[in-house]
Amino acid sequence: MSESGDGFERPNWDAYFMIQAILAKLRSNCLTRQIGAVIVKNNRQISTGYNGTPSGFLNCYEGGCKRCSDRVKGSIKSGEGLERCICVHAEANAIMQCVMFGNAGSTRNATLYSTLSPCIECSKMAITVGIDRVVILSKYSEDGTQILEEGGIKIVEMNQHKLEFWTKKLFGQV
Repeated sequence: MSESGDGFERPNWDAYFMIQAILAKLRSNCLTRQIGAVIVKNNRQISTGYNGTPSGFLNCYEGGCKRCSDRVKGSIKSGEGLERCICVHAEANAIMQCVMFGNAGSTRNATLYSTLSPCIECSKMAITVGIDRVVILSKYSEDGTQILEEGGIKIVEMNQHKLEFWTKKLFGQV
């Protein structure tokens, strides 16, 4: 997962952009799961996203999403009451950022990096905007992998352990 030459190493593009997605997830305000996403075109990052409540709402951790609060309290289980969740997924946020900032056409043939495989709704969005490759760090049990494959999108699952060298290097531990 690295490029090297004459003893000089640097992360390959997938590792580099997945680290960006990991960084984006740090901004998540969701109580139950933090996800980050990055959209890349021609090895240039064009958008980022993280999951949480819509702009102008209380953050999830401040009580902005009752469904997430109920899940933390144990009133509902993971996967239940999803229609009540007001949080926006990281992948959807990244796609919408492209629209908001005038990059809407640049998603065709782009790559979506996500720290978790996209749900069915986000997978449909990725197909609709022309993303042709999705790189994930881990799988979500209710993901849209099947619809992505049916849509002709290449899915790559990265090995988290292969990123450890780079994350350690980032913090001067290597």
